[in-house]
Amino acid sequence: MNQYEIAVLYHPDLEVDLEKATSRVEKIFADNGGKVVSQDNWGKRKLAYNIKRNESAIYVIYTVELPAESVRKVESTLNITDEVIRFLITRPDLKAIAKAEKAKAEKAEQAAKRGERGDDDDDKESDDEPRERRGRDS
Repeated sequence: MNQYEIAVLYHPDLEVDLEKATSRVEKIFADNGGKVVSQDNWGKRKLAYNIKRNESAIYVIYTVELPAESVRKVESTLNITDEVIRFLITRPDLKAIAKAEKAKAEKAEQAAKRGERGDDDDDKESDDEPRERRGRDS
């Protein structure tokens, strides 16, 4: 099973009753052997350009574990689903994500060490002198 990120843009009129549309899309994933790992609802956003005469859409991002052979079936089913005005299926670069998280953790660890030693006070400027004169008179 491969992991995919699927961005689905729902029709903006579904804002009141989005649960029915999301359960229908999740059923499409499940019927094709997939499992929804996470769902992130971004809410109603303005589109960069009109899609099917709509100026806005409801963005929902799914992380789905899905067999590779089922991706085409999911695409063709989402194409004919009335509630969905656009979708995008991508495979996340898991190595790059892990590398970014590791770098973020190292940066936080280094910041914690600097906080213990007090090295962050080296760049403080004195408020007694005007900014133009700082550094020239020393």
